[in-house]
Amino acid sequence: MAIIPTRIAIDAMGGDHAPSEIVEGALKAQEAYGVKILLVGDPQKIKACIHHKSNQPLPEIVPAEDIVEMHEEPLTAIRRKSKASINVAMNLVKEKEADAVVSAGHSGAAMASALLRLGRIPGIDRPAIGAILPTIIPKKPVLIMDVGANVDCRPKYLEQFAVMGTIYSEYVLRTSDPKVGLLNIGEEPSKGNDLAVRTHQILQENNQIKFIGNAEGRDVLSGEFDVIVCDGFAGNILLKFAEAVGDAVLQMMREELTPGLSGKIGTAILRPNLKRMKQRIDHVEHGGGLLLGVGGICIISHGSSKAPAISSAVRSAKEAVENRVLERINSKYVPESKQSIVSN
Repeated sequence: MAIIPTRIAIDAMGGDHAPSEIVEGALKAQEAYGVKILLVGDPQKIKACIHHKSNQPLPEIVPAEDIVEMHEEPLTAIRRKSKASINVAMNLVKEKEADAVVSAGHSGAAMASALLRLGRIPGIDRPAIGAILPTIIPKKPVLIMDVGANVDCRPKYLEQFAVMGTIYSEYVLRTSDPKVGLLNIGEEPSKGNDLAVRTHQILQENNQIKFIGNAEGRDVLSGEFDVIVCDGFAGNILLKFAEAVGDAVLQMMREELTPGLSGKIGTAILRPNLKRMKQRIDHVEHGGGLLLGVGGICIISHGSSKAPAISSAVRSAKEAVENRVLERINSKYVPESKQSIVSN
């Protein structure tokens, strides 16, 4: 029996470098990961970006008549532009013609379209964006939930983020018995604002996760935690700061590798180490964040994403599909959610 490849719908018109970099990344991912790519957008503009040289089949192009601009109010634009590329891509997942969506366009529009077209998983109040950051322990990343979908949160939202994050960490990131932390300004349960104090108690009482306490800012990259939950306001600041630090470190490395013969020799010797370090700290390696809690797999990439980031995002989408993240959240979380002790 032939194996059916994972089908990834890509919003080819979304992002600062669309459609050229989006198409290039999609083609690289198709060849590298054996997925079926559906490029959604203006057919003429997409075709102009395809310079196919491999033996792989050409990606399927799905026409879309409009795009959501970055300056537009997301919900209004999504409702007004029913044939925008992000809406068409989400509809492909809704109609089971694609298994996942990748978009580097308007993140608010992607979230709004996912909610309106795919809906929430039963038992989930608010979807969250999970972002993966490296830690000082090799091959041991940390998942941050939420990094921008929900600026204001209630304790039960953070509890749901912790459960969904645990499932993703265990089955996609291959973490055994993921340890969960709550982002806070101190280790003591009494530290932090009202949200942090109330959430700490709720997480302690949840037997679906392994909650080990508060995570201060200095703990985020320590490797002590596998999942860290927070509201989207703090999470987004944390994510962008971490990415900026990674970019700064890479730039410093380039500047400190002195020119001339000695610099070239030193660089040649260190090249394998430098390459591994770049892979660990470069956010391009992960391609974007998974929107957990909606009824479909959706990867939201940076607006500035270029081909390597899009290719990585496709890989992340494929891993989420193959590891049945949606089914696991449904089967593990939802039945017990009806018996939740949480009252907010």
